[in-house]
Amino acid sequence: MKMIDLGQSGLKVSAIALGVMRITGLDLAGATNLLEASHDAGINFFDNADIYGDGKSETLFGQALKNANFKREDVIVQSKAGIVSGQRYDWSHDHIIEAVDGSLKRLGVDYLDVLLLHRPDALFEPEAVASAFDELHNSGKVRSFGVSNCNPSQIELLKSAVSQPLVANQLQFSLMHTGMIDSGIHVNMTDDRSLDHDGGILEYSRLHNMTIQAWSPYQYGFFEGVFIDSPKFPKLNAKLQALADAYHTNKNAIASAWLIRVPGTQVIAGTTNAHRIQEIAEAGNIRLQAQEWYDLYFAAGNDLP
Repeated sequence: MKMIDLGQSGLKVSAIALGVMRITGLDLAGATNLLEASHDAGINFFDNADIYGDGKSETLFGQALKNANFKREDVIVQSKAGIVSGQRYDWSHDHIIEAVDGSLKRLGVDYLDVLLLHRPDALFEPEAVASAFDELHNSGKVRSFGVSNCNPSQIELLKSAVSQPLVANQLQFSLMHTGMIDSGIHVNMTDDRSLDHDGGILEYSRLHNMTIQAWSPYQYGFFEGVFIDSPKFPKLNAKLQALADAYHTNKNAIASAWLIRVPGTQVIAGTTNAHRIQEIAEAGNIRLQAQEWYDLYFAAGNDLP
């Protein structure tokens, strides 16, 4: 499994991570098997959020972690806070503290390796976030911090007050969601793909040593469906299969390898299927050639100006 630096955290993390948003569809035995299969495949990073399953995902993950055949200290546990379901985004001091305490209790752990702020709160005050981060860091409850779905200006505003480095930004990114790639390739053009919706987030992340954590890495649209094996995308699937054959692997691994070929990118794979996570993990041993990467980009419907 390819290991990467998680920003400036000092952590070495697997390029493929397991996201547990849908883990509540499993029983405890199934969840334990999923964690063990992931760990056996070289994955040492697990992504949670307090909002997932209204907290039930963290609870089940924590129970499975206790049952698993590896130690908590051997893996990286991340969670996210900042969404009040159906009501608002909340980066206030009190909400962040309460959310982390709730996550720790549900997970049954003493600390989070990483906490991400989950979607930007339009009303956030950098000093309030900084106070919460300091309190959590000084108490040992959170070791590293980052954000999710934030643009460079929002990150810079947050950095104006917080003292800890922001190590990651979790963003939607896949072969069928390539806006951060498109705008860079089509710079100085006037076509739709030249539009930069995110403030140069790819280049910003590399300049500031923030790992991009790719969520929904196999989806098209906003949870419209999986593009792998979908009849809607015959050209892309044909190219995925051709490369899978060439590398003696599978299409899930090739789609993941395409993402981790982009420097500083980690894949958050949200499957609950133990066999599939093992297939996906094969990406950690694949480095696509540049032309292969571009061929997949073209097969997904993109072009060069």
